[in-house]
Amino acid sequence: MSTANQSLLESTPVVKKEPRFFTLEEYLEREKRTQYKHEYENGKIVRMAYSRAPHNEIAINISTAIKIAIKGLPKKYRVFNSDQKIYFPELNHGAYADTLVVCEQPEFWQGNDLLIINPLLVVEVLSDSTEKYDRSGKFSKYKTLPSFKEYVLVKQNRSYIETWYREEPHLWRETIVTDLTGTIELRSLGCSIALGDVYENIILKG
Repeated sequence: MSTANQSLLESTPVVKKEPRFFTLEEYLEREKRTQYKHEYENGKIVRMAYSRAPHNEIAINISTAIKIAIKGLPKKYRVFNSDQKIYFPELNHGAYADTLVVCEQPEFWQGNDLLIINPLLVVEVLSDSTEKYDRSGKFSKYKTLPSFKEYVLVKQNRSYIETWYREEPHLWRETIVTDLTGTIELRSLGCSIALGDVYENIILKG
């Protein structure tokens, strides 16, 4: 390359491509047509990481355990899996949880049944790539929803379930259970589930 050409390249300003922003409606339309899941962050569309088999099986196990535990309770609860989007109106964000529970009837943002806004309890199965986000950023998003009372975090490689229960508007009580023969109380629902059911068929470390 000649000195003149090199100087021309060095002097040419690099034009940064401006990120495209999408409306919530555009995001929902795109999400219908894609084979991947994405979160929506106030105009930005962010692709989610893949989930592995143990993660998916634990999510199904805990959904099933909750559905069995809530049968016969005085209140009616509805359980949704990881395909149901949650919307945070204050933030204009949309996300997916591994499992969520609502009390009585689901409420939807502007009547759109793709976007639930009243989860009572949310479950996230932790992985190496998502644990930091699930514990901090995502938890903060859930806290903006008035209905949200309990957060359940489940490790997928060892027996460990952690719950955060909202006792008062800004007071959250943490409980951790690691005994595979033990149970974890879901205070927002008034029931408990066995760790053995959550980790059924899962190969655990240590």
